[in-house]
Amino acid sequence: MAVICAFAGVIYLFIPHDDSLDPIQPVDYRVELVTARRAAPYPVAAPAGLPADWKPTSVTFRREDGHAWHLGFLDPDGQYVAVEQSTEAPRQYVPRVTQQAAPTDTSQSVGGESWQRWEGPKYDALVRTDQGSTTVVTGTASYERLAQMAAALESESGATPSPVPSAAASS
Repeated sequence: MAVICAFAGVIYLFIPHDDSLDPIQPVDYRVELVTARRAAPYPVAAPAGLPADWKPTSVTFRREDGHAWHLGFLDPDGQYVAVEQSTEAPRQYVPRVTQQAAPTDTSQSVGGESWQRWEGPKYDALVRTDQGSTTVVTGTASYERLAQMAAALESESGATPSPVPSAAASS
């Protein structure tokens, strides 16, 4: 066993690796977004025009699970922000995707639309229900960052999404 550990240690020392690289690689969500927009019975939302320092990290579309759309990001402060949409009943769906957040009596206007604030022990959220679906912008980020994401959301099926926030949008 000691020989194996020593051999593994020698290999580790001689294999080049760069610890300065960011371990979180951005995902390209264009294909999943096109698929979701074709399959979902509601207008699927994705951000447009976010600054380059917003990093997309995860994407899923589950038709069999209430046509659930998920798009996760790291904001410029390294906090998590997710866009969640589904046709599932809001009273079960929202607490699940917000890690058990609860509704507050506060609403927030974002882009001329009213969003309800939810607060939780892990995630906070902005929630809107319309057109047969519920849209949730949730995460560990501040309400200011959640609102920034909510304001960037577009639902037009003809829009071509950016795989990663564009550098031009941050200037």
